[in-house]
Order: sequence, then C-alpha cells, then structure tokens
Amino acid sequence: MQVTETLNDGLKRGYTITVSAAELDAKVNEKLVEAQPEVEMKGFRKGKVPMAMLKKQFGQRVLGEAMQESVDGAMQEHFEATGDRPAMQPKVEMKAGEDWKEGDDVIVEMTYEALPTFDEPDFSGFTLDRLVVKADEAAVTEALENLAKSSQSFAAKDGAAEDGDQIVFDFTGSVDGEEFEGGAATDFALVLGSGQFIPGFEEQMVGVKAGESRDVTVTFPEEYGAAHLAGKEAVFACTVKEVKAPEAATIDDEMAKNYGADSLEALKTQIGERLEAEYAQAARAVMKRRLLDLLDEKIDFDLPPSLVDAEAGQIAHQLWHDEHPEVQGHDHPEIEATDEHRKLAVRRVKLGLLLAEVGRKAEVEVTDAEMTQAVLGQARQYPGQEREFFEFVQKNPQMQQQLRAPIFEDKVVDLIFGKIEVNEKDASKDDLQAAIESLEDEA
Repeated sequence: MQVTETLNDGLKRGYTITVSAAELDAKVNEKLVEAQPEVEMKGFRKGKVPMAMLKKQFGQRVLGEAMQESVDGAMQEHFEATGDRPAMQPKVEMKAGEDWKEGDDVIVEMTYEALPTFDEPDFSGFTLDRLVVKADEAAVTEALENLAKSSQSFAAKDGAAEDGDQIVFDFTGSVDGEEFEGGAATDFALVLGSGQFIPGFEEQMVGVKAGESRDVTVTFPEEYGAAHLAGKEAVFACTVKEVKAPEAATIDDEMAKNYGADSLEALKTQIGERLEAEYAQAARAVMKRRLLDLLDEKIDFDLPPSLVDAEAGQIAHQLWHDEHPEVQGHDHPEIEATDEHRKLAVRRVKLGLLLAEVGRKAEVEVTDAEMTQAVLGQARQYPGQEREFFEFVQKNPQMQQQLRAPIFEDKVVDLIFGKIEVNEKDASKDDLQAAIESLEDEA
C-alpha cells in the first residue's frame, strides 16, 4: 500500500492511495478464510467448502468490502502518521472509476483541508474588567413590589370595569345564529387587557357593570386552531356577575412566608442574593464577549475555506428565515452569502477553532453530570414529555453535540480567564445595563 502526496498548499492536502492487486487479493483471501468455518453449502459439511468455491460464490461481495476496508485503513494510518485532522469529510474518488476491473491496482485520490495547528496563544498580556454590581435597597424594593403585584388578588368593586380589572361572567357564543361547541362557559374569570380572549373581545367588555348583559361581536383569526371557526364572525352573549379590582399583596412577613422565607427580612436577603447572582452572570457575559473580541483582534491563523463557506451559508440561511418567518421549510430561492455574512463567518470559525484547540490541549472535557444537567434544563421546556426528550437526546448525537458545545466553550473561556489579568471594577446596575446594550449594538 502506497500513499503519495500530490498537493500541499496552505491547508489544502491531496494524496494518491494505491492498493496493489496482490494486497487486495490477500485481503479477500483473509476474509474468506475467516468466514470459511461458518459457511454451509450443498454437498459439503459446514466449514469444509473449498476456498475456490467460496471465492467463486462470495468473491465479488467480499472484494467490495476488502477494497473499502483497505482504503479506509490507509486513510486512518495516514492521519495517525501525519497528525492531520480534516476540517470536513475528505473527498475520495477512485481514479479508474467504472473502468476498473478485478486484477487491477486500486488507485484512490483523496483531498481535504486540514485543521490549522498552532501553539497556545500567550494570554499574559490580556487584561479585562469584571463589573461587580451589588444589589442596592432600591433594586430589592422594586423586586418586592413586583412580587406583591404577581401575588395580587381581586376584590369586588362598584362601578364599571377597567383594564386590569377582573370580571366574572357567563357567555354563550354563536356563529350565524348557531351555538358552537366550546363557545360557552359559566362563572368565567377574565382579567381585562390580559389578551386571553379573541382579539377585540376584552376591549368591548371595558365599562361593563355587575348585573349587566352585553353582546360582543368578534371575528376569529384566519389562522385560528379550529378550522370551522377560522375567519368567522361570532357573537357572544355575556352576562356579568361580578366586577373586581386588583389588590396587590401587602409587603410583610405573611407575604414572605408565601415565598418560603421565614420573614420579610429573610426574603429581602434572598432577593439580594438572587439579584447579585443575576448581575454576576450578566457581567460574565460581558467579560466573555470582550475576551472573544480580544482573541479575534490579536490572534490570526489560516482558516479552512470550506468551513468559512459553510458557516457563511448557514448564517445567510438563518438570517433569511429570521426575516421570512412565514417560510417554515426550505422551499425558497437560493440564498447567497454576502461579504458581511463571510466576515461574521470568519470570526466564528476562527474563535471556534481557537477555543477547541485550547480546550483540546488542556484536556477540557464535559462530564456526564454536566450533560445530565444540560438535558434536564432543556427537558423542563417540555412539561409532561421529559422522558421522551431524554430518549430523543440519547438517540441523537447531533442534539448531544448541541448541548455539549456551549458547556465546553464556557469551560475553556473560564480556563482562559484564569490565565489573564482580571480587574474587579465596582459598577452600578445602570453601568451593567449599558455594557450589555453596547454588546447588542455591536452584534
């Protein structure tokens, strides 16, 4: 078996792999000898079929397997010997093609782009600020007030209903004078302005009083879930039984106990700790973005063009779908990547390869416990279907990689944070918000 280099230009590689006819024949014989003990054929005892008959009966099928295994083995030996890691699946073509016949050497041309190799960057000159934000009294008070609002109850009121009030009413809906299934209820509680009902319904109930009856006319949306009602005009006969005004919970020890705290002061402490944890997470996101900006600015190396092209195409495709959410599938015009798409692709590919290489050399790994935690986090988005989601992830390597990649990236980023100078800088909540908004403006 012979491997001859034909191309070495930047990251582009080309090789000719030659498997001699003798080597291939030996491989075929080896496979037939291996299979012989289990072969049964009329007129012969099991395992006693002559090799000549085996070759005649199974030779062609075994030949294809032997050819594939020989080429795959040569490729594997090549990558182990050179240390090359292909950026994408190598392109492999048989030189003789359809003209090849048994007894000929097998000559295969292999081309690929190698991933770049580089020494770990010197991070000693990198300096970043970590914004440290404390939860002040105003922020804690604001959070308490929001909790009180979310814990609000409703109490009967005199007078007409306003936005934010709750009405308790009976209703019966009809289309063209005929009542429809699911269009009636009794003692239904609705907060006006909540958007719970069909568009236009709640607005027409503003101003009703307890004991009043009112007909409300609305049109079901064209995309309404029930096809027989979609786009139809309906009339709801409503009888209002009660009108209630919202009452925020009193901020006291009793409210605190409803949230699992022993007292109001204990709840304030918990809120302060939660806010500071949120601030720290946001500050880390800002610092991570600044680190990636520094890496992009200060580190440069050759990139595999195929990866950049693929990433640019993916970016263009995703942005097109963001602008055309009505198109769910891929039945759309061809989307071409622009210079802006390629610029972003270059950054993403560079940073992806850099972080991957730093993590590889530092032997960074994502543990089973970390993966389980990530799967649990995703499964919470599918209440009642957690088991099905777990099974889906177990059977889907691509999904596993999607969950593993951000964990790996964050672990490598934390590794780099430990190698650079990080200065803690006291900041306000407004300072942190401004830093986050600046990242969004730059995106």
